[in-house]
Amino acid sequence: MPELPDLQVYLGALEKRVLGRRLERLRVHHVFLLRTAVPPVDDVVGRRVTGLRRLGKRLCFGFEHGRWLVLHLMVAGRLQWADGAAKPAARNVLAEFGFETGTLVLTEAGTKRRAALHVAADEAALATHDPGGLEPLAATAEEFAAQLRRRNHTLKRALTDPTLFSGIGNAYSDEILHAARLSPVTLTQKLADADVARLFAAVQATLTAWTTRLRRETGDGFPAKVTAFRPEMAVHGKFGQPCPECGTAVQRIVYAENEVNYCPRCQTGGRLLADRSLSRLLKSDWPRTIEEAETRRGNS
Repeated sequence: MPELPDLQVYLGALEKRVLGRRLERLRVHHVFLLRTAVPPVDDVVGRRVTGLRRLGKRLCFGFEHGRWLVLHLMVAGRLQWADGAAKPAARNVLAEFGFETGTLVLTEAGTKRRAALHVAADEAALATHDPGGLEPLAATAEEFAAQLRRRNHTLKRALTDPTLFSGIGNAYSDEILHAARLSPVTLTQKLADADVARLFAAVQATLTAWTTRLRRETGDGFPAKVTAFRPEMAVHGKFGQPCPECGTAVQRIVYAENEVNYCPRCQTGGRLLADRSLSRLLKSDWPRTIEEAETRRGNS
């Protein structure tokens, strides 16, 4: 799922192409994409884009007379752009937005249709789509600490809760926690002040660095490779690969359709976190430490 750095780069590219431009045509290809009936989606056709905004992980297009389109890309939704009359050579197209300057195409990989498009009549209606999370790059250290401790969640859950923090998902939470040298299963209300300060610094540094990197890679073009798995990442998607800091094999916990990636030496004091399904299956055979896991691999 595109997260804060990816969405900020999308916004920057869209500002150059559609801000102040008229939406001349709109075609929705998939019936389940559009989640609202009033106002009708055709109501924005013929109007100019007056603003662009991110609400959590949603991209919002503001139009003349107060209308808004709210787009949630979910896991597999992506945007493509073609200048002028050309159309992107896209597959799995859900919608096309034809502007004076070119065509924006929404695609979604796979067979599950999760991406969503809403029409909001005004600012009040737009506000209902805001999950309410704190903007991590605009927050002070004190605001961040108070928000983190509002509920007693694991750090992984807290960082990815859109009602607590805006725009952080599975990928960048792994990177943030690795940078902060904190376990993903530590409870927020058990953190020392020094740990919270270190986490805040890691949030700011990680999100800023990745936004800068992605902007540099995109340049004047349109983002073409928006993915949650990047070779420069330290632990996310790197199961079994060496941690760039200490060389220990990155471990993971798989749950539902998500996973937690972490370095046991840098983040958990050498302890392997129990994967619910696998550790339940192996019971007493589940290794508890890095050393025990490496010994078993050596004897296998």
